[in-house]
Amino acid sequence: MLAHFFPFKKYLIAALLLFISFSSFSQSIILSQNTHISILTCGTGNEVYSLFGHTAIRIQDTVNNVDLVYNYGAFDFNTPNFVMKFTKGDLQYFAVINSYPDFINQYQYEKRTVYEQELNISLELKQKLFDQLNTSLASGESYYTYKFIDKNCTSMVVDILNKTLGGNIVVKKEDTDLSYRSILYPYFDGHFYEKLGTSIIFGTKVDQKGTQIFLPLELKKSLEKIVFNKIPLAKKSETVLEFTSETLFSWWNNVYMYILLLLAIIIINKKSTTVFYFTIMGIIGLFFTLVGFYSQHLELGYNYNILLFNPTLLAILFLYWKKNKQGLYILALLNLLCLVVYLSGVINKAHLLIVLPLIITNAILLIRILIENRTKTPVII
Repeated sequence: MLAHFFPFKKYLIAALLLFISFSSFSQSIILSQNTHISILTCGTGNEVYSLFGHTAIRIQDTVNNVDLVYNYGAFDFNTPNFVMKFTKGDLQYFAVINSYPDFINQYQYEKRTVYEQELNISLELKQKLFDQLNTSLASGESYYTYKFIDKNCTSMVVDILNKTLGGNIVVKKEDTDLSYRSILYPYFDGHFYEKLGTSIIFGTKVDQKGTQIFLPLELKKSLEKIVFNKIPLAKKSETVLEFTSETLFSWWNNVYMYILLLLAIIIINKKSTTVFYFTIMGIIGLFFTLVGFYSQHLELGYNYNILLFNPTLLAILFLYWKKNKQGLYILALLNLLCLVVYLSGVINKAHLLIVLPLIITNAILLIRILIENRTKTPVII
């Protein structure tokens, strides 16, 4: 997510060779008046890691025969314990240098739109940015611990631009009144279960106002409105590559199958189906609880969605096995109360509609358990 994964080893090898050969003399290059520095904004793709697009910096100087793209969003799937490191929040991302043709060819191959915005800055600032980029790569500062909102390919570009400009110049100009969760939702068109997954695994941080630039298109829109030294910071955006966004059809990855599956669970109305459903919900809730303590991703902390995916539901199998009617009654009542609290908490959240079918399913099944296991009070005459 928010990263540029090199699916072919040859691109990574080529980038490394380019960096090694270029870094030996890049520090001595004095950029000419013909230098152009621009921000490249790459459109979204259908792979999970490309759903939100990508940001990079292009430096072009025809006099010095320089046309390079500095890409701060590279990662390596071959990293030992990749999944655990990503989950914990200590996975190292890094910057690479691509030749501009290689960079564009990759997006041509992936059929993803690319926009370019040339910066209106002085030659002195261009040189400063160029030197900082090369120093960063040569010193290892280009390695950073990925964070979904706070540290990604876009925020790294924002940071180095602001460092070059000498202040907090590049700031968000639109949608600062929306939550991060609301800002993310349009990016999931055609990816329903990815949308559902991020809705339930993210906690309170993504419900905060999205005042920070963390998405490529946010940076593009902000650059169009930022003024620096009384002139626009960036020239009008130009389209380098243009492709029509295609939403992939999936017979299962859609809201209709999601609702159909939940309806089937309700209609079947069998003990085994109910036990299986609540066991899965409990396992997911237990995972949310554990990952909230284990992970350094602030987005995963304080996850109130465990009120819906309640870990206590894991006890249902044991209680049915023991035929403990009182325990089942108490468990169902406790989870119904949690549902009420949860619904009151998400009533004004962006993901209300997507979790509402789960809330209804849980409520119906829990009420059935209450009815089936209620204890009749004897009447004393």
